[in-house]
Amino acid sequence: MKFSQKVLRMKPSATLAVSEKAKKLKAEGKPVIALSMGEPDFDTPKPAVEAAIEAMKRGETHYTISTGIPELRSAVADYYRERFGVSYSPKEITVCVGAKHALFTIMQTILDEGDEVIMPTPAWVSYADHVDCAGGRAAIVDTSETGFLPTRELLEKALSPRTVAVLVNTPNNPTGAVYPPEVVEDIARFCLEHDLWLIYDEIYERLVYEGEHYNPVQLLPECKRNTVLVNGVSKAYAMTGWRIGYALGPEEFISKMAVIQGHITTNACSVAQWASVGAIRGAEEDVKRMVEAFKERRDYVVDRLSRMPHIRANRPSGAFYVFVDVRGTFGKRWGDHLISDDVSFCEALTASKYVALVPGEAFFAPGFVRISYAASYEELKEACDRMESFLGELR
Repeated sequence: MKFSQKVLRMKPSATLAVSEKAKKLKAEGKPVIALSMGEPDFDTPKPAVEAAIEAMKRGETHYTISTGIPELRSAVADYYRERFGVSYSPKEITVCVGAKHALFTIMQTILDEGDEVIMPTPAWVSYADHVDCAGGRAAIVDTSETGFLPTRELLEKALSPRTVAVLVNTPNNPTGAVYPPEVVEDIARFCLEHDLWLIYDEIYERLVYEGEHYNPVQLLPECKRNTVLVNGVSKAYAMTGWRIGYALGPEEFISKMAVIQGHITTNACSVAQWASVGAIRGAEEDVKRMVEAFKERRDYVVDRLSRMPHIRANRPSGAFYVFVDVRGTFGKRWGDHLISDDVSFCEALTASKYVALVPGEAFFAPGFVRISYAASYEELKEACDRMESFLGELR
């Protein structure tokens, strides 16, 4: 039987694959610590849970319009006005089944066969597959030599007659880099000058520990006409399982996204939408507590990593990841395990010490590994102890 070339080209999500492997080892009784998933380990805030319960009691359990309930779109509009000083009407906002669904739908909205999207790397594992599924091609821009920040020169080199968009993510997954305002504005101006869509994934915008997160429309209001913002409740409000994300953009763009959504998902879960209203309207103090906890964990993990041999790790300014350069381990062995790249590093660490990390190869950055510090202090301490032992035993 036939399968499409798209699905045959597609690889399973690396982060989910590592997580599944860790779960399997745990089921076998192995003491695995998985620092692989980008998921807050906190409970969903009480205002969100209570809003969901009240919605169910009111019978809010049926279809909604494809762009989402008016109450949630209004809450998102109010949030952006208060946080960034930018104005969006509910008609310029659509609610999706997570930010991942929003990004997938955006690519279906803008790409024809052979179109290109400029994608600075390291980058989240699913971006390129979203582009490929829409018939496009990701034009990779390696930022490993520019402090994980895309420069105008790099963007210009990647530009071609088929380029239709630039896709950026800040705070960045996997590096934790927070783009300074001059970089954000430069990207926005580049897109305006070349008549490109700017797809701006800011799902981690609340998780910033030094400096500030900047929104392109906030810095350059005229770029609102060609910018699509992507956000959601998963990371800021510890609501990954509720699956609510949203996109903000020109009304015409959002209406075309809604056509696709109507044929695929109809709408995001009605109860989850009401829970998201509760989170945005009432869980600000919960967010602040989580951010402070993540900052403390980041400081602990980076301090521990800085004293380990063979590796290098920068201090990330946002998100909840540390991107570690492990190239100093290449050519070394742990027992029978030869480390030749980031994949074999992760395999050896899991096999020997039961610590699961994600190889940088999955993020278009071979030679690195991603550590998620969205875990308890006890787990992080034990994982660091094991990793330090592993590195010290390499020969």
